[in-house]
Amino acid sequence: MTSTELNLIAPLDSPLPPVPEGDVFSESQWTTLLAIANTIIPGIEASSTPSLDSLSVQPSKYTNAVEEIQAGVPKNAPSDCVQRYLAERASSVPRFRELLQRTFGQYVRQDALKGIRVILAALDWSQSYLRPLRQMAKSLAALSVATYVKESPTINPILGFPRAPVHGKPGKDFDYSFLQLPPGDDQEVIKTDVVIVGSGCGGGVCAKNLAEAGHRVLVADRAYHFSARHLPMSSTDAGIHLFHNGGIDTSDDNSVSFIAGQAWGGGGTINWSASVQTQGLVRQEWADEGLPFFTSTEFQNCLDRVCQRMGVSTKHIEHNENNRVMLEGARKLGYSVKEVPQNTGGNKHYCGYCTLGCGAAEKQGPVVSWLPDAANAGAKFIEGFEADRIIFDTSKGKKIATGVLGTWTSRDSHGGVSGSDRTKRSLFIRAKRVIISCGTLHTPLLLLRSGLTNPQIGRNLHVHPATGVFATFPRRINPWEGGILTTVCDEFSNLDARGHGAKVNAMTMLPSWLLPFQPWRSGLDFKILASKVPRMCGHLAVVRDRDTGRVYPDPVDGRCRIAYTPSAFDSRNALECLLGICKIMYVMGAEEIWLTKSDVRPFSRDPDADADGEEGVNEPSFQAWLKEVRGKGMNQPETSWGSAHQMGTCRMSGSEKRGVVDSSGKVWGTEGLYVADASLFPSASGVNPMVTTMAISDMISRGVARGLRMEERVEEGAKL
Repeated sequence: MTSTELNLIAPLDSPLPPVPEGDVFSESQWTTLLAIANTIIPGIEASSTPSLDSLSVQPSKYTNAVEEIQAGVPKNAPSDCVQRYLAERASSVPRFRELLQRTFGQYVRQDALKGIRVILAALDWSQSYLRPLRQMAKSLAALSVATYVKESPTINPILGFPRAPVHGKPGKDFDYSFLQLPPGDDQEVIKTDVVIVGSGCGGGVCAKNLAEAGHRVLVADRAYHFSARHLPMSSTDAGIHLFHNGGIDTSDDNSVSFIAGQAWGGGGTINWSASVQTQGLVRQEWADEGLPFFTSTEFQNCLDRVCQRMGVSTKHIEHNENNRVMLEGARKLGYSVKEVPQNTGGNKHYCGYCTLGCGAAEKQGPVVSWLPDAANAGAKFIEGFEADRIIFDTSKGKKIATGVLGTWTSRDSHGGVSGSDRTKRSLFIRAKRVIISCGTLHTPLLLLRSGLTNPQIGRNLHVHPATGVFATFPRRINPWEGGILTTVCDEFSNLDARGHGAKVNAMTMLPSWLLPFQPWRSGLDFKILASKVPRMCGHLAVVRDRDTGRVYPDPVDGRCRIAYTPSAFDSRNALECLLGICKIMYVMGAEEIWLTKSDVRPFSRDPDADADGEEGVNEPSFQAWLKEVRGKGMNQPETSWGSAHQMGTCRMSGSEKRGVVDSSGKVWGTEGLYVADASLFPSASGVNPMVTTMAISDMISRGVARGLRMEERVEEGAKL
């Protein structure tokens, strides 16, 4: 495809809201912070004399770096692109400071900001014996790298990374209509049968079922809809428009980074198309908790129904190189491996950018499937609605939900969200039934703000903690092309005979996603490593965690706080899986293999060794390195963890003492209030939670529809 053709299908820009006013740091603190950023991503020059502005390296070392990077640069790249790339330092990137200002001013909690202001004065912190200082050093390095990669004008030409997927084409999506409110100071009131707070995988299914059952349905979400013409977004814009908290959430101790969708369509807008039904051992585990629905035929019918609507299958999969490495490497080792069903509507979908939104409108998430179905059945939608609390009446000691109170914020006069002329209105949505589908991080906070006091609210958090292995190969792969996650290796998924272990998943290989998780060793090392992305593969060990954490409101501003640290038990399971991934990379001929751990050196294959030698993974130097990896363990903060699946903070249970909602999805101790999202999982699903969430929401919404019909019949009978 020519550059002209690429420009024709390039997504529309999605301008960001204004940067928060006021400076989060003093000018001297900014100077220190930018100096740290310039240490992490320095300008590099050939000189024997130290420089205050750049990293000086010996001329011979500089020449070697230029030659190594130049060898992988596309032929059509500018002739001086390598020199400009090496000379570029973080603070010289035009929007680097602006994006940091937005991040620290809007998305970093206040206690963390205070700590950063203090620690900016610390010296030699990356080697400190104090774990918090080492953790902060790692976090600032990751943030600096992420900001640089998103905004650098030189790195994409070095990689040959295009703005839009070369195998994709724009698709036609549904033409949504959203309710608008006139300006005013009085509270606006909207009446409906069912209000659903959240438009994601749970809310979308509920909206379709209840609207098609003939009920008035209003779906309200804090996010704004961006049509397929805006997708995939740039990494910068997607972080702000499509992800929770700017895409930079971390646990309280910074041990885990969290990714959660905050888009119209929820996580279904930014997930990787994996559509896996609930495992049998998990169904039995949940049934043993007093929830027999999960081993019933009804649950299987729900699973099949949601998969059929999305056209879930493996028939049209074309694996990219990252997934082929897993598929063939696992086969060579005798590991259990299989294809991952995709929700692509029975179509081939060879696009690696879907975590930034699907511009082809082929991924059958809520925006493409469930919500249009709901609209065609009469459902109404409102975007920009921040739910403050659920409103209750009280009768005979029972709390009866009567609606949701919150604040609606309009778009600007140009139809975007970047202008300063947006208006706000207090809005009360009165409804016979209230369904909360705000996701695992925010549903419990809304329940707590509404005065509910069940001590289980916010607890039992499972996150599928993930950590990875990356490798370079002797050929150009362009790993960002093709379906992201089409293969899974489950060889290590049941290490305790109770369903706890880890699965091998392919990683999204967009540069702005994978580079921040790489161990930082030096500025020159980073730039050389980053230039190797076109030859990389990356696989994750995704743990079905036994042990839990919790979410709770920040005491200062009420934002979501996450208390979670991977336990020693779950970390050991991850390590076994990581060792297996290393072997997969090795047997597939990787030149270099490394973990997202800063305390383990990379393994480099002897260039003279036979990649297809008879010893295979028994080769002595590789075995010695695996022993070193095992010996280091999974200590913190040297290990980087991430989570894209959060579950369990409003768990379903057979008794009120053990959970937040009953087997119908109704919140214990209330009437008319339901939860329909992954927060109600009794424990970790062990697979992508989308299909399980949809199936449970299918059951819940059908039950709500039956209850409303019964009430209507009683009311009709009373009139006779």
